Amino acid sequence: MDLELVGKRAIVTGGTAGIGLAIAKALSEEGVEVVIPGRDSTKLKQALGTLAVKGRGIEADLGTSQGATKLIAEIPDTDILVNNLGIYEAKPFAEITDEEWLKIFEVNVLSGVRLSRHYFPKMLARNEGRIIFISSESGILTPGEMVHYGMTKSAQLAISRGMAELTKGTSVTVNSILPGPTRSEGIVAFLQGMSSLDNPSPEQAEKEFFEKHRSSSLLQRLIEDREIAKLAVFIASPASAATNGSALRAEGGLVRSIF
Repeated sequence: MDLELVGKRAIVTGGTAGIGLAIAKALSEEGVEVVIPGRDSTKLKQALGTLAVKGRGIEADLGTSQGATKLIAEIPDTDILVNNLGIYEAKPFAEITDEEWLKIFEVNVLSGVRLSRHYFPKMLARNEGRIIFISSESGILTPGEMVHYGMTKSAQLAISRGMAELTKGTSVTVNSILPGPTRSEGIVAFLQGMSSLDNPSPEQAEKEFFEKHRSSSLLQRLIEDREIAKLAVFIASPASAATNGSALRAEGGLVRSIF
């Protein structure tokens, strides 16, 4: 299928590793010119080296307003914006400080808000564009061990749907993708940290995680980042014109509701 993406421009935040990098690579394979913002120049260089079409790295911390301003100054327009940047941690609710609540909200939510606030009106003005928020199944089923993270993912769903309401009658779409637990940088250490076993292997930690913490998953395994990326590329393409204001689940059947 020709997804009609050759020559399009995309910004993928959090694109130096994990789901973000997989999306950047998949878009590039379709002929998209991808911009990857990031804080680490070495990681940016490595990520750009994996792209099929020459991309561009912008050294900027999008967890701050200054980083967003820098990116916007250097890249004033784009056809596709993938708001993927995010952080997470497991922490007891009563131990999450005000500073930690504010930090995770700024990185996971405001990073996408700041960029969308700039690029979205431009898309509406030319009657073309795609904005995608990479949320999580945690936005629907808030995990007890990561309440602050779940809050940010629910917020992304609300923002995405609200923005979509503003696209009525246009060719611009705004959607969210809800991945489940996905194999990415840091996930092994995260699962091992949650394990009840002493020094568990990656395989043992993954097995226990799904048995004890995500027992409703139909996959009963970590999702591969490329499995999320393929969906993101379709949503970024003109072929997805009838999909707008949607929260697209790619969580391996973890969420039992059919709606």
